[in-house]
Amino acid sequence: MSDVAARVGVSQALVSLVFRNQPGASSQTRRRVFEAAEELGYRPDTAAQLLRRTRSRQLGVLFTMRHPYDVDFVEALYPAAQKHGYNLVLSAMSDTRDERQAVEQLLGLRCEAIIIIGAASSPRHLVTAAGHTPLIEISPRTRAAGADVVRTANSLGIRKAVDHLTGLGHRAITHIDGGMMPAADERRRGYRSAMRRHGLAEHIRIIPGDYTEESGARAARELLRDGELPTAVLAGNDRSAHGVLTTFLRAGLTVPSDVSIVGYDDSRLARLSFIDLTSVRQDAPEVAGHAVQAAVERLDEGRTADRDIIVNPVLVVRGSTGPPRLQ
Repeated sequence: MSDVAARVGVSQALVSLVFRNQPGASSQTRRRVFEAAEELGYRPDTAAQLLRRTRSRQLGVLFTMRHPYDVDFVEALYPAAQKHGYNLVLSAMSDTRDERQAVEQLLGLRCEAIIIIGAASSPRHLVTAAGHTPLIEISPRTRAAGADVVRTANSLGIRKAVDHLTGLGHRAITHIDGGMMPAADERRRGYRSAMRRHGLAEHIRIIPGDYTEESGARAARELLRDGELPTAVLAGNDRSAHGVLTTFLRAGLTVPSDVSIVGYDDSRLARLSFIDLTSVRQDAPEVAGHAVQAAVERLDEGRTADRDIIVNPVLVVRGSTGPPRLQ
């Protein structure tokens, strides 16, 4: 910083103010400081700055790389955190790295709160690992005392999908679920409830899945072997729906003329032009905004009571659904 200050002809203290985005320097001086830093190849030492601060103003994000929609959440967290003056530190979960290790790494990097997306461990286990650090979970399997939860109203989302299909005239609607994956149980219950509400209890059929393309393909092959194909399939997520779609197309079926398909998440996969999948949208920016706001309330406003924040989903109709085939 002394080199930058000498190049501009100002004090090192003023250069420090500029780099920390603090008041005290004119816009012209700020521009000259950044130009001089660029010419000299200087970059502020972020690690050193963090060590000098009483607070890090960093939010840890624990996420998987298995599901496309998790990536949408991570991207949406960046502007939400920046709005409140926080930075993000990412830590990915994998088969060779358990969640406790990932949490401990985030704590070691001075993260003040941790946002978790798609955790496989029990919430209580993660709360214990986090200690006194606030924990915010996005769409967990179950919730535990001491953690905030931000989730989509999954039963409502499934109901909207079933309402759409029955409105087109479908009755034989099969659900491929997500097994033990997050939100799968709520989506199963929502499917059963919606089918009964439409007087279609005798048509209820649930095929086990796990939110992967292969589980969707496996379920589609099972339906093809049965010989009596439903007129519509409601998949647990977009990846599963993609597996169903490709398997049916390879078998010579036409979507939606022979069978309609609905996914869940409205991920980038659903929005691809050659997929064109009707899907239930979870609003990633809205969910991310609530998650960051929950962390800010804990850290900056002193809230201690747990919160359960529910976001309403929206059905996005595309080309994979249409009236049922003629029997």
